[in-house]
Amino acid sequence: MRLQAMAKVVAGAAIMAALGASGWLTAQTGVNTVLKAADLVKLFPASVYYCGQSAPAQLRNSGGVKFADGHYVLASLVDTSGYSTGVAAKYQGYLIAEVPIEIDGKHLPAGAYGFGFVAGDKFLVTDLGGNDVFTAHSAPDAALQRPRPLQVTVNPAGGFRLYAGRNYVQFDR
Repeated sequence: MRLQAMAKVVAGAAIMAALGASGWLTAQTGVNTVLKAADLVKLFPASVYYCGQSAPAQLRNSGGVKFADGHYVLASLVDTSGYSTGVAAKYQGYLIAEVPIEIDGKHLPAGAYGFGFVAGDKFLVTDLGGNDVFTAHSAPDAALQRPRPLQVTVNPAGGFRLYAGRNYVQFDR
């Protein structure tokens, strides 16, 4: 009898491990997951469309969040060398949101957008035609150890932070 109970415990643990590895358990237990660049290789397109052109995404400089319900918010820097200087000044990255999010308290519907961290501690979101959607406040984080060109982290006050170097905006659902 004891051996059967032990076998059930081991089998249950194996099933839970498999479900956790597949992502199903995370979605069912209410855990949001911060994604690193390596996680986005299969999720993010290799090139993105913006202002009538296609440009390669810099997947090594990407990050995102997989929410507990399985929806994603993904961001990557983009190679803007083929764009005019005016476009490249405000378009540094590409944001894909499967669900509506709030960035610095501003509502952003689900969709694909261009973004840029611009002078004056501003974060600019544009539609795929290059038209401004909104500008939010960004903040520097002098305490950030080892800043990267782009990364997503958990915000200690709740939600998440999208960083470009030491500057960040906070976002959440």
